[in-house]
Amino acid sequence: MTDGGSDWSGKIGEVVLGATAADGGTRKVSYRVGGDDDLPFLGGCTSGHRPLVAYEICDDPGLWPQIVRDYCGDLVNDPASWSKAAEREYGADLIRLSLTSTRRRGFSDFAALGKTVHDVLHATGLPLIIEGSNDPQIDSEVFQQCGEAGQGERLLLGTAEAGRYRSVAAAALAYGHGVIAQSPIDINLAKQLNILLKEIGVPLDRVVIDPYTGALGYGFEYSYSVMERIRYSALKGDQDLQVPMISAASDSLNIKEVREAEPAIRDEMAVRWEFYAALPAIVAGAAIVVVRHPGTVKALRDAVEKMWPGEVTANAAQGA
Repeated sequence: MTDGGSDWSGKIGEVVLGATAADGGTRKVSYRVGGDDDLPFLGGCTSGHRPLVAYEICDDPGLWPQIVRDYCGDLVNDPASWSKAAEREYGADLIRLSLTSTRRRGFSDFAALGKTVHDVLHATGLPLIIEGSNDPQIDSEVFQQCGEAGQGERLLLGTAEAGRYRSVAAAALAYGHGVIAQSPIDINLAKQLNILLKEIGVPLDRVVIDPYTGALGYGFEYSYSVMERIRYSALKGDQDLQVPMISAASDSLNIKEVREAEPAIRDEMAVRWEFYAALPAIVAGAAIVVVRHPGTVKALRDAVEKMWPGEVTANAAQGA
């Protein structure tokens, strides 16, 4: 019987993100996510490791929300400097680098991707998540470049989907990284994808589920219910779902309520829309939440600190 009063037969597995010098990498810290054997925050008790807040940057700001470009200014043109600010000024636990340049039609500058990953890794000591290509025709080369540039750093590569998972899985296996397995808000599809990854050799201790998260009021409520079902099934003993979850309500800063807000309150609105999608995702079981507005990072970190007992850095596997 757990402290929360529930009797579960299952436990969420742990995934390690980032490699310090002791592990052969250069990260200042590595984190363990997962490890839960109960529902989050039940009865004021917790298990597993503290949820983490990742700040998302990109390599092509022309495809990024205008409100972030306005707030961050010239930083958005330099992913390395932007990632450094995320660590030192915004207070992020993790950096997520979205390779938006690969969304451009006819993209072919694969060497630039490797250089960008290399530059970001040298600019920050935080573990790195990479969101790669959305185009199956270039996936193989994109993930090859990213995987190789981050070899030894234990990155989290994404995303693997049911129709296109072999390229990201191959890069993860070749260079020692983890994989984000994304499914379209469906518990059965999430389980199926984990099985597919396992069948080609990706161990579940290197997989994080992304159940796909809509913005608040634009589908988030359904995402929340699916995340709860995934957590319930895992705790009831479904081994194929016993992996941590990541949630990124990426559309939050593009919705009408944020875009059309009065200039004086636009940033406040942006933070609120991200915050009120990310915090419930944590309550539903997300081990990592991803946000894009710098102001949302501190708001979430403060909220988690108030909800989480003990040291807020308790999930750090190793420090510098």
